[in-house]
Amino acid sequence: MKKLLPLCILLLLVFGYKAQAQQQPQFTHYSFNGMQLSPAYAGITNRPEVMSIFRYQWLGYNATFDDGGAPQTLLLTAHTPVRLLRGGVGLTLMRDKIANTTYTTAALSYSFHIPVGEAKLGLGIQGNVNNIKKGSYRAIDDNDPSVPYNSSDSKYDLGAGIWYESQTFYAGGGVTNLLHSEYEFANQQDGVGDDKKGNVLSENHIYVTAGYHLPLTREFVLTPMALVKHDTETFSFDAGAKVTYSEKYWAGVNYRHQEAVGALVGMGLFTDNSLRVGYAFDFTVFDKVAKAPTSHEVMLSYRLPEPAVRFKPPVRTPRYNFSR
Repeated sequence: MKKLLPLCILLLLVFGYKAQAQQQPQFTHYSFNGMQLSPAYAGITNRPEVMSIFRYQWLGYNATFDDGGAPQTLLLTAHTPVRLLRGGVGLTLMRDKIANTTYTTAALSYSFHIPVGEAKLGLGIQGNVNNIKKGSYRAIDDNDPSVPYNSSDSKYDLGAGIWYESQTFYAGGGVTNLLHSEYEFANQQDGVGDDKKGNVLSENHIYVTAGYHLPLTREFVLTPMALVKHDTETFSFDAGAKVTYSEKYWAGVNYRHQEAVGALVGMGLFTDNSLRVGYAFDFTVFDKVAKAPTSHEVMLSYRLPEPAVRFKPPVRTPRYNFSR
């Protein structure tokens, strides 16, 4: 029942929104990437952590754009528990470039932690600022209204999420773009000084993920994992598993719905595996003619030890009882 409670809350969160949008960046290292999926992940592991992922999707893919159409995404996250706030705080920075369009976001997250037996439930909220910049395009015909000029706009938005974490099981998710911010771009100069406007409406993106750590032997642990992505117009999911040896080395496989199959490997370095390095490889199996065959990811994270308790709470005892 303790495991079902957060999942039920998460389902209510997921199905409470209806919208239309395109998918946001995707990562094969999603099992290491809780901060991008949910603000409730902030501080939930009790260890401060800084993590970065660089993804080059469809390496070598060149569409009809001047700069090529292969998406390139750089993600940087940091989070830490904060005892005085009864939870954790986190920071997310991301730059996603597709051809001449660049999407940049910076987000601050807070997660309120609730003890659930030996596990922990996090309820998170996120505030972020987003910028969409459409780069320079060369029009075939002069004054083509479909070609953007000087197009860049920034807006604020909100997100929310939930996360459940125990030693053997985790589940969580989040929803983005709660304010449905509308981005405006100048598309064409008419020669008089007025611009015709083009609009982009940001819609909700919903993520749900889970994983279970299943000990096979004293040294080997199998972790089945899954991620569901939904923007209320398109649906996608990842499903896979990884095997970890001696809490230090891991290798796994992944399947992305109607997209690709992949593999990931990695290892931990230094004391308590504080530095983790990972690599993921995707091979396109659907719509191969319209895409390049491979995608690549590099993951790097550094985890600090759990913060030490600097003071102990007062202990009340009836032994000393002064009265007048």
